[in-house]
Amino acid sequence: MNQKIIGILGGMGPEATLDLFHKIIKLTPAEKDQDHFRIIIDNNPKIPDRTDAISGTGKDPLPELIITGQNLEKAGADFIIMPCNTAHYFISGIQRNINIPILNMIKESANYFKNIFPSLKKVCLFASKGTYKAKLYNFFFNAKNIDILIPTPPEQDKIMDLIYMVKSGILSEEMKSQIIKISEEQIKKGAQAIIAGCTEIPLILKDKDIKVPIIDPTNILAKRAVKEAKKHRIY
Repeated sequence: MNQKIIGILGGMGPEATLDLFHKIIKLTPAEKDQDHFRIIIDNNPKIPDRTDAISGTGKDPLPELIITGQNLEKAGADFIIMPCNTAHYFISGIQRNINIPILNMIKESANYFKNIFPSLKKVCLFASKGTYKAKLYNFFFNAKNIDILIPTPPEQDKIMDLIYMVKSGILSEEMKSQIIKISEEQIKKGAQAIIAGCTEIPLILKDKDIKVPIIDPTNILAKRAVKEAKKHRIY
């Protein structure tokens, strides 16, 4: 079949890239190897830290993001997906320098949430400090009349610690207990759902861990990528 080729701009971090790749595989209806989509992955962990850049304390990641996106385009990808929420702060800069579209994970998540949970109006965002500072989710969710609740600064610090622990390869039941405890505090404050708004969060917080829905942008992006890849390539 003349299907589109998926490009994954990854490495931010590698575990999140692997998670997205795995979800695409699981969401693809396939009986044999040839039924799967061709996926080109540039796992580039050398891209500078996005949160540090947004906070003004680190190197600008945009040049490396552009190079990585261009690599995927040259390799034959028809569109790009990025398993990093904070990197979406730089999405317009990347898009201006490549000729294939980038699917916006945060925009897709807002559309999904509105369609699946039309009656819910308050959702708490678990994310990196860079994503909070840039208000990436506020823009798309507020446009659909959905309020974004933010954890307290100490809770944000703990979430950030957990994110970097996952990036370093650590996964434990203690980490799960900590993220569940923070989740329960947000539910007490009125959160009707939790957005796993950093691609490391779904690796420790799973469906049924808490009593409200967990919105997994990585999974939403994987579903959208599968839908897009089914379309015929345009030469």
